[in-house]
Amino acid sequence: MTAAVAESSVDPLGSRERTPVTLAVRKSLKRTHDLFVGNEELKRVEDSRGTEAMLRLKMHDEYQHIRDVPEQVTDETVTALPFLRAAIDDATQEALPSAITQMITDGDEKGSRGPAVGPVVPIAPKAPADPSTQIQVRPLRERPEIPKPIWHPPWKLMRVMSGHEGWVRTVAVDPTNEWFASSGNDRLIKIWDLASGTLKLSLTGHVSTVRAVAISDRHPYLFSASEDCEVKCWDLEQNMVIRNYHGHLSGVYCLVLHPTLNILATGGRDGSVRIWDMRTKTGIFVFTGHTNAICSLTSQAAEPQFISGSMDRMVRLWDLAAGKCSVTLTNHKKSIRALAIHPLEYTFVSCSSDNNKVWKCPKGAFERNIQGHNAIVNCCTIREGQQGSSQLIAGTDNGYLHFWDWRSGHKFQSLEAIPQPGSMSAENAIFDMALDQSGSRLLTAECDKTVKIYREDPNATPETHPLNWKAPKLNANHRY
Repeated sequence: MTAAVAESSVDPLGSRERTPVTLAVRKSLKRTHDLFVGNEELKRVEDSRGTEAMLRLKMHDEYQHIRDVPEQVTDETVTALPFLRAAIDDATQEALPSAITQMITDGDEKGSRGPAVGPVVPIAPKAPADPSTQIQVRPLRERPEIPKPIWHPPWKLMRVMSGHEGWVRTVAVDPTNEWFASSGNDRLIKIWDLASGTLKLSLTGHVSTVRAVAISDRHPYLFSASEDCEVKCWDLEQNMVIRNYHGHLSGVYCLVLHPTLNILATGGRDGSVRIWDMRTKTGIFVFTGHTNAICSLTSQAAEPQFISGSMDRMVRLWDLAAGKCSVTLTNHKKSIRALAIHPLEYTFVSCSSDNNKVWKCPKGAFERNIQGHNAIVNCCTIREGQQGSSQLIAGTDNGYLHFWDWRSGHKFQSLEAIPQPGSMSAENAIFDMALDQSGSRLLTAECDKTVKIYREDPNATPETHPLNWKAPKLNANHRY
């Protein structure tokens, strides 16, 4: 015993250092478990004073910063509780105590009845309400409701008209709804009878691909734009060119007529939008700002009077009165090749391979996305139906026609164009489309050298073609 004491006095920590750490920890855990194993299932005795003090401190810490916010009293509350009217009509005009203030005050009064347990945070006396320090509580913004789509009958192929010797790049319907014009890579402008589908006339004059055709509703004129840098005005009474509009430095890709003024706008590969006087052939404006080819143009009588979409992924709204660009929209990630203006809602849509975006005029405020195509969109149009049942129709580069319900964005049909005999299976792109004046027939200019006419199936019913729709989940990509 004496030797052990002497050894420990010489080296008191020597035995601990020689014991492995893992073994010491293991023994300590076992000893602790053996000591408290009998109390494992026993519950802690609750202390009412401690629980009350904890709640009081918690309320003070979490709600003290909004203690002075007055309660929002509505007319319904005043009617239900008449005694509040006297408090509101009081000359002092003091703010009513809110429910949070009452809760904190009640907690403080309860805590003062007995001895405090634990640290108590002192509460400063209530100061007079300062308008500069009051917090304005905004109501929660409601989740936007996605309307249920209206049932639309499906579309089907009605007629195929062949006669062109190259890709058909453009189509336009006469305002009288008796004939339509088409043109393309064969440099010929063909006039077709809309009822029978027979070829009536062929106009020659361009030396390169004709990319756009427009028919005036106030004059017997037809305008054509070509990749040969020429914009021509055709007199339909004489079937000859009467005016040429010179100014573009490269091919002209799009053309549009103003609905009320005698002016036309053209855009092309040189990235400029040129406004022409229809009669005198003089250029009114040359709008610059796009950094790539302009593929789509549209016009309306109200502001903005001209809207352009370009390969530089921008949409520009042009103010004709000021003679400059009023708004530039940069939301798209891909090139914009198709634009369409809604006939009634003062909105327009820009179609791209990433999304179809709906904008509100005149400032170009973004409204929503319309999705579901996943392809390059070459053309689009908006069909106004009965009782607000509008449709957005788009033709893509992979040969599909997509039909969406305008308000809900639900795609109710995708129709694949069948390449005609004599063309390759890959040549099924849809380059342009136009609705007739009644809106019942859809004309498409396609890559297989044909013009196709589609119409709604008259035998379709909601029972034979049910509406398969489920409300989508909102996410960041859906709204922006």
